[in-house]
Amino acid sequence: MRVGIVCPYSFEVPGGVQNHVRDLAETLIAMGHEVSVLAPADEDDPHPAYVVPAGRAVPVPYNGSVARLSFGPISAARVRRWLAAGDFDVIHVHEPFTPSLSMLAAVAAKQPVVATFHTAMTRSRALSAASGVLQLVLEKITARIAVSSLARRVQVEHLGGGAWEIPNGVAVAKYVDAPPLPGWPGEGGALGFLGRFTEPRKGFPVLLDAFGRLTDDRPGLRLLVAGPGDPEELTEDVPADVLSRITFLGKVSEEEKARMLRSVDVYVAPNTGGESFGMILTEAMAAGAAVVASDLDAFRRVLDGGRAGRLFDNGDADDLARAIADLLDDPAARAAQVARARAVVATYDWPVVAERVLEVYASAIEATPAEDLHIWGGSDA
Repeated sequence: MRVGIVCPYSFEVPGGVQNHVRDLAETLIAMGHEVSVLAPADEDDPHPAYVVPAGRAVPVPYNGSVARLSFGPISAARVRRWLAAGDFDVIHVHEPFTPSLSMLAAVAAKQPVVATFHTAMTRSRALSAASGVLQLVLEKITARIAVSSLARRVQVEHLGGGAWEIPNGVAVAKYVDAPPLPGWPGEGGALGFLGRFTEPRKGFPVLLDAFGRLTDDRPGLRLLVAGPGDPEELTEDVPADVLSRITFLGKVSEEEKARMLRSVDVYVAPNTGGESFGMILTEAMAAGAAVVASDLDAFRRVLDGGRAGRLFDNGDADDLARAIADLLDDPAARAAQVARARAVVATYDWPVVAERVLEVYASAIEATPAEDLHIWGGSDA
């Protein structure tokens, strides 16, 4: 099958949607399908061979963060050229309501369009203001995928109709086989955090507070932090003896991320909101780390209701410290949690998830009138 996948966000900046697109594309290619990914990217920047760069992206505040998007007449022209050259059997757009390439591709595509919705926004000024455009996009979508029950609920309640619920995948083998960083995790225990730690909804100050409460009784305990940001923005009031036990890695590559997750005993996700799935949780589970996460509904679902990870009261540093201490002080309980997580994360392994996505592709193609279809393997087959 020839598959065209559209990513709305720049590949230059790591993120959940970008990682999802990359891993899905590589899994489908490994399964024997032809895949091309259109994404905001500069032609001079390094990118995988299957990525077609659509030009530089512009940073735009979006959904509580800053996204790098491509939109406008030039981007629209590049989308049309890519669609014409690809002769795809199906187009798979991600976040089609984001004002970027996915929206443009959905409108311009002649092929069946499958759309994946990653976020669970129920209200948006942008959605309200552009309701006419979004209705046009919605009418072009043949089949929808939601990565979580929350994202699916948005489809049902706000957009009409339903969606296939297919979670984000995780490349389990990549994390299982990654070697820990030198000197980690050590004998005193190691905690981990990954993300934009200066972004309020990531909840890093809650973790800092909890970590400070744990260090007095655990002289060897350390915290490993990966992700973009200036540590001085959040650590000015952290005591020097506590700060000395925190290692900031900065922005890391995918390989370094896997090694970082393999280097900790407990991965902590103190996010305070805005999460529709929890990709980092599945990655930490695949790496063999015990997980402690705030009791967001999305996290609860990924962690099998708290059986594959420990949940704490959102924003409560005391409760977080207790949850971490319980796991550090009870190796048997921690091992049991990791074993349960290993079984759960197997259902998120990309080859398993990709088979479900292919079912949606087949359904979308079947639902499209025969005169509008390309035969799998090429229109000349």
